[in-house]
Amino acid sequence: QVQLVQSGGGSVQAGGSLTLSCAVSGVTFRRLYVAWFRQAPGKEREGVGQLSTNDESTYYAASVRGRFTISQDKAKNTVYLQMNSLKPEDTAMYYCAAKRTPVGGYFNEGTYYDWGQGTQVSVSS
Repeated sequence: QVQLVQSGGGSVQAGGSLTLSCAVSGVTFRRLYVAWFRQAPGKEREGVGQLSTNDESTYYAASVRGRFTISQDKAKNTVYLQMNSLKPEDTAMYYCAAKRTPVGGYFNEGTYYDWGQGTQVSVSS
């Protein structure tokens, strides 16, 4: 029933910007915690950031803090990941994921019930 559909991504040179979208359906959008994860080939999946749709509070991993911004459009039931000052090490498959309570805190993958299909981001030097 719950669906997270991602769009955006692509290839960009270092220092450039990209914006990813995560459209949510089948769940009450106003009370969600939506996180972004990424996984590079041969690497473990890691958390990027999280937004609470209720109060719009955000949390970011140290590796992206100051460069990435998570925002929402409540009318469109969509969460965005704006990525600026991209670096080659940002190259990965990016996923959005959602949970309905703050249980587990940030980036505890087992607590996120619903996941997007993933979208590739490639940053060249």
